[in-house]
Amino acid sequence: MRNRPIRLAFTAGLVVTGLAVAGCAPASDAGEDDITLKIWSWQASSSPKWEAVFDVYEEAHPGVTIEFEGFQPTEYNQILATGLEGSDGPDLAMLRAYGGVQAAIQSEQLVPIDDIVDGLDQFDPTVLRAAQGREDGATYGVPFAYQTMQMFYNKTMFDEMGLAEPTDWDEFIDLQETLLDEGVTPMALGAREDWVLPMFHDIVGSARYGGADFEEKVLSGDVDFTDADYVASLQIVKDMQKYLDKNVNAIAVADAVLQFTSGQAAQWPGGSFDLPTFQDSAPDTEWGVYEVPPAPGSVLDHAVTPGYADGSFGINASSDQQDAAAELLNWMTTAEFGQLVADEVDQFSALPGVKYSDPLMQEMNEQYTANPAPYLLLVDFRYGDPTGTAVLGPDVQAMFLGDKTPEQLGTDLQSGVSTWFTPGS
Repeated sequence: MRNRPIRLAFTAGLVVTGLAVAGCAPASDAGEDDITLKIWSWQASSSPKWEAVFDVYEEAHPGVTIEFEGFQPTEYNQILATGLEGSDGPDLAMLRAYGGVQAAIQSEQLVPIDDIVDGLDQFDPTVLRAAQGREDGATYGVPFAYQTMQMFYNKTMFDEMGLAEPTDWDEFIDLQETLLDEGVTPMALGAREDWVLPMFHDIVGSARYGGADFEEKVLSGDVDFTDADYVASLQIVKDMQKYLDKNVNAIAVADAVLQFTSGQAAQWPGGSFDLPTFQDSAPDTEWGVYEVPPAPGSVLDHAVTPGYADGSFGINASSDQQDAAAELLNWMTTAEFGQLVADEVDQFSALPGVKYSDPLMQEMNEQYTANPAPYLLLVDFRYGDPTGTAVLGPDVQAMFLGDKTPEQLGTDLQSGVSTWFTPGS
């Protein structure tokens, strides 16, 4: 069902340069008919929050109605692909990042926005790359958020048990062993859904294989995924199995969330996007977060926070409301929009200078800013089939079952991406 429509309009005197169709007046000009813009998103659960964001735009822009519709993330890719092919699609769409947007770009279903949206130079180039065509380098969306990956923990439980955040690997392992001795599952992980497993790998293993340093080398062809340091990082994932539910491969993400928020498990290796769920599910619990310390032999001598651009908003090339859509995208490059994403949607804005009222979000943002690392298989290895995450996720499940070794995982990953990835390209 469509969410309630949101009325939007234009600030008096606002000048937006480079509207999509030359010679067409902005939608706010006197006498212009009211315009409805449809926006599609994969964030169904956050639809009311996005509506609050667009309410602000509504107050300043009479004459434009935005209908925001959220779909389930597992269904969104196919729904959007169908919508962009036909005449009933959205005017603007939330676009997947990096490799996830390339099919729509190659099919010329999206409008390049470099010449119609100001402010794109504010975004970090690594974030903006998530919305750009791999072949033409053009920009097709305004990034709206990025996500970070770290270890959450139940601070209320830690305080009651006299536990503290680990500062080195020995303390990290001692913490897990203490929790086991106390009859608490150290980490909740929903490994039945294989998409979480490459994330888990980067949370515990990015510093071991080298983070951004390894990224540079693997893209240039100096190393590949059979590299000893990368294989060693996969061994860490296997070593961590001791600290997961004994039936981890049968645990769904929703069940793992329940384990964590109910206090059956003490920690959660996951994304910043998980925090609102924890806060809503257990409002009386205090949560903490830390970066997993580097394991012995790590390429990096410090902990890192892996992260990635979450997505962008782009214009459907079949829309007959491209001028109004471009004006909305221009607003999405403003400080006002960036702060609203932080305040209303509870996500890290892709725009600089945003402040976070939630102390834990501020802490996560500071950790990522100080020690960033790419979520490698999403950022760089989703541009072909099979994607890196599609290979590694099921392989980690197999490793948990004892059917594959870390060396086999590295070989499988390299073989999979080699079907489409050419180093140095």
